[in-house]
Amino acid sequence: QVQLVESGGGLVPPGGSLRLSCKISGGTINTWTMAWFRQVPGKEREFVIGNRRRGESPNYVNSVKGRFTMSRDNAENAMYLQMNNLKPDDTATYYCAATTRRLITSTMRDSSEYDYWGRGTQVTVSS
Repeated sequence: QVQLVESGGGLVPPGGSLRLSCKISGGTINTWTMAWFRQVPGKEREFVIGNRRRGESPNYVNSVKGRFTMSRDNAENAMYLQMNNLKPDDTATYYCAATTRRLITSTMRDSSEYDYWGRGTQVTVSS
């Protein structure tokens, strides 16, 4: 059974940084499409960043360009989201998502394409 567990969220002032982790069990992520999504109450879950294998240039939403990066550690079966220069609009619950399928760019942003989800970790950006 595949399980995804996020960690690393918290409260950070504007301009601060956080690193989120997603640990995966029950499968190996080497060829999986992996992504981070985020959601605020009353809004749809939003794609943030994702890729299809370790080292591949990620697909990301413009609002995080130059501030967020993702990495994958196949040996640890983990994925990470480094968030720098955080803004209040980044406040959300962050979810890691995975599918064994190799998604194309146009579908990577569609949350319905993912088979596995973590339970989320809260990120709050506030002074």
